[in-house]
Amino acid sequence: MATERFPDSFIDEDPQKALQALNEALQGDCDNAEWFCQRAYAHILLKNYSYAVDDAKKAQQLQPGLPLAFLRTGIAEYHLSRYESAHAAFTQGHQLDESDKSFDIWIQRCQEMMGEQEEIGSDNRTPAVPPVKHDWYQTESQVIVTVMAKNVPKDGVCVNFMEKELSAMIQLASGENYNLSLHLLHPIVPQQSTFKILTTKVEFKMKKTDAIRWEKLEGEGQESNIKHFNPNQYPSSSHHALKWDKIVVDISEEEKNEKLEGDAALNKLFQQIYCDGSDEVKRAMNKSFMESSGTVLSTNWKDVGKRKVEMNPPEDVEYKKY
Repeated sequence: MATERFPDSFIDEDPQKALQALNEALQGDCDNAEWFCQRAYAHILLKNYSYAVDDAKKAQQLQPGLPLAFLRTGIAEYHLSRYESAHAAFTQGHQLDESDKSFDIWIQRCQEMMGEQEEIGSDNRTPAVPPVKHDWYQTESQVIVTVMAKNVPKDGVCVNFMEKELSAMIQLASGENYNLSLHLLHPIVPQQSTFKILTTKVEFKMKKTDAIRWEKLEGEGQESNIKHFNPNQYPSSSHHALKWDKIVVDISEEEKNEKLEGDAALNKLFQQIYCDGSDEVKRAMNKSFMESSGTVLSTNWKDVGKRKVEMNPPEDVEYKKY
């Protein structure tokens, strides 16, 4: 076994068995950087993060140009809540291999966590109000904009729908007002557009004038580029990847009973599969989604665990980086 390469699939199948095999192999060859790197991976799966850091850094010393050693150093540091060290490791690894998009994802996660730590460490007498975020998706007949604001009063929304504009003022639970102003890509029917206040969000549903797929939410429409809406097309209209490891579980009964359609129904289905799935199902969904840039979503770990999942957009869609 000491001459084998110990692929990730072997370690994924039984991390404890792989750890024992790697211990034996390293006794005969204590200068093998790849084996230290793979033993770090086994420790990560077994949640032995401190040991994983030691092995990954040893691999860096033996082979400074090995990007995977920096990736696994960063992952272990991240799970130890050492986000600045993790960020530094991911940044170094990304400089060695700019084609590996895993570094981009982990760097962004570290930045988010470091930002949260800064907010917690700020002056408690003047707490910063968290920024209000909004997102959007579309069905064949509607464009839906969601503002992530919790506990908005029932009379706390003032909205004005216009042909190519949405203007709204939302009273937040903190007492402050949030203003939303969107210049829409294509026309809507104001008279058939509505909004709804839920416990965790405010939702604006705008009726499309034409059943076409919007390439983006705002901007100037170009008629020559209009594509007819394909309700089976995936990914959704939003250009950022879904973070499956941050699925919100505490959905209110009001939202659970809400009847969804199109992309919203599809996204809710994927969320339910992820929440109810085994560790292997979650691992397969995360790996396939990240490696394929959001164009493939698989629950079969035995398949995706053995290979890199290639990008596979729908036939009538051209993939573009944003």
